[in-house]
Amino acid sequence: MANEPWLDDDEQKAWRSYLLMRRTLETHLTRHLQREYGLSESDFEILVNLSESETGRMRAFELGQATQWEKSRMSHHLSRMEKRGLIRKEACDARYPEIVLTDAGLEAIKACAPAHAARVRELFVDVLGPERMTVLGEASDDVLATIEKHEKTNCPPEVRGYC
Repeated sequence: MANEPWLDDDEQKAWRSYLLMRRTLETHLTRHLQREYGLSESDFEILVNLSESETGRMRAFELGQATQWEKSRMSHHLSRMEKRGLIRKEACDARYPEIVLTDAGLEAIKACAPAHAARVRELFVDVLGPERMTVLGEASDDVLATIEKHEKTNCPPEVRGYC
């Protein structure tokens, strides 16, 4: 990497603008979730995944794959959510329990999701418009495919995103 060229001024400006936009948008959306609904960004991510599954339940490793969280982070966060009654762990035929969306968890996601989606629309989707959203989606897919290829070829095992 030492022989790789630095980013030029325009590339550096675009990269830093992207980073600032992403952090600012995530922070702003998270503050709304916390203050209006008592949910963290992590709570929301887990509730979304469970609510979108056909059965309202998933194995912890499936949630780990969906969120790209490490096993210990997932375990600790699920324990906190269970104490708050948003999820429960249920024994199943497999070695590890299934994570189940409770009625309280379902109510929480139903309460906050419409406002969250409206805010994403207002602050992101409507600002970019349909054409730039399409370009962004295509660019995002290209970046994700390049990362996946990198992880399969010359990425050190300790850096790869496995849970």
